[in-house]
Amino acid sequence: MHRFAQKIFVASGLRTPFGRGGGALADHDAISLSVPLAQAMAAKARPDLVVWGTVIPSLGWSNIGREIWLDAGLDPTVPAFSAVLACSTSMIAAFAAAGMLGGSADLALVGGAEVMSNPSIGLTLAASKRITKLFRQNPAEAMTALRNLTADDLTLPTKGWANRITGRTMGDHMEETAKIWSIGRAAQDDWALKSHQRAVAGWERGFFDDLVIALPEISRDANPRADTSAEKLAALAPAFDKSGAGSLTAGNSSPITDGAAALWVATEAGLAKLPADTPYAELVDHEIAAVDHAVDGLLMAPSFAIARLLARHGLKYGDIALWEIHEAFAAQVLANIAALEKPGWTRDRVGLDVDFGQFPWDRVNPNGGSVAIGHPFAATGARDLSQAVKELWGMQSGSRAIVSICADGGHGTVALLERP
Repeated sequence: MHRFAQKIFVASGLRTPFGRGGGALADHDAISLSVPLAQAMAAKARPDLVVWGTVIPSLGWSNIGREIWLDAGLDPTVPAFSAVLACSTSMIAAFAAAGMLGGSADLALVGGAEVMSNPSIGLTLAASKRITKLFRQNPAEAMTALRNLTADDLTLPTKGWANRITGRTMGDHMEETAKIWSIGRAAQDDWALKSHQRAVAGWERGFFDDLVIALPEISRDANPRADTSAEKLAALAPAFDKSGAGSLTAGNSSPITDGAAALWVATEAGLAKLPADTPYAELVDHEIAAVDHAVDGLLMAPSFAIARLLARHGLKYGDIALWEIHEAFAAQVLANIAALEKPGWTRDRVGLDVDFGQFPWDRVNPNGGSVAIGHPFAATGARDLSQAVKELWGMQSGSRAIVSICADGGHGTVALLERP
């Protein structure tokens, strides 16, 4: 069974090194950070379509895809538009592009960028209306009002981009979910340590060399720590629940990160336009799930999407050779897999009376995940997909991968890939 009327492929692209918040890339915005990446991708092939996204909004633009493409000095006859779905932004952009290919478009450039170091600060609706009215009536008085703004007049990215409806951060929500699923501190720290060790090892053996372009400010990811240890992780204080019962720390959570990432989405004709050595995989199917966060938890939708996707294709966990799972938090990975492993859970919560077998923990994130590499919101989908495609490329024909991302709002997006 295939999702699309024709075969659709995703091919590994490029990304910038991921920088620490407030670090080497902090002088950029999402457009300027994306421009060299778009130029590097366009040097490989001319796309028929561009889809790009960013999550943290800016009043400086409305269609970041087009702005990047034109700022990069690239062919203005290539259409470009923007997509957004929180942390799934560049994955949903890939799904959108996939559905548009055929006819006059065979190759899409898809990506996302986030400079979390520089969130925009806006005015509250009341302050905006007041000052806009003053500019119409008395510009000088309006300028005085601007100089006299207080914190109450500003819309700030408080509490780490908290969910608008609940007013709580992703970490706050994940602490609650970790307690429900009995995901303890030791298990989270152990997963975080593995993520760092795998990412560092990936860099040392050259796995990332053809996936990452060097920038003047930075040439490799800044977040993976070769010197971390179980003892160092255990010494960190809880970052969200500080009551004494918290288990999520800066060490087992994805860090504030700046970065941009891109990949290709193509038909067979589109693949022919890419360099012959480009790794690619068929995008067999995808699934988007949404849950009631008050019932299942804000970041638990991937488990629903994974179960539905596997059931639709008659697959079990063991049929998947590679699992590339976004690590918003170590606890989020562990909780979603705990749900999938729990007897009766897929029957009772997803409505699927299927025995998916034993979950293959040793096939998850072999080159590290977001806890170590970093998580620039809109770039993560493209990073995960590109990384998975390259990892899958080293396996035998017919090998399958699941790429999974949780997103704010109770969403989860999952792709099923297959090595040709």
